[in-house]
Amino acid sequence: MKEGNVILTPIPQVDGKLKERPAIFLREMPPYRDLLVCGVSTQLHQYVKDFDELISPADADFKSSCIRTKSLIRLGFLAVLPRHRVLGSIGFISAERHKRLLRKLSDYLTNSTQATD
Repeated sequence: MKEGNVILTPIPQVDGKLKERPAIFLREMPPYRDLLVCGVSTQLHQYVKDFDELISPADADFKSSCIRTKSLIRLGFLAVLPRHRVLGSIGFISAERHKRLLRKLSDYLTNSTQATD
């Protein structure tokens, strides 16, 4: 499994329940090689401009992602998962999209002007 893979895994939901869903493998985390992932959702109304990414059939990496329909890659829906929880890899996003997602997340985390509540 490589960073940028689209995986299938149970991810904790807001209500605490686990739901099997696709996610993007963003980065391997030390020291146990756990996976930092972000969820993929068809709930397009949850899109956060300049943060999340849409992936659609018009995108060059849509077919290789094996995502079935236009979806939202949600950088605000992060989880760190042990490798044994991954059910499998179903596809992959482009290296360019993977880098862009990491850059957006990093920029958000290091921007001191972000509002906090």
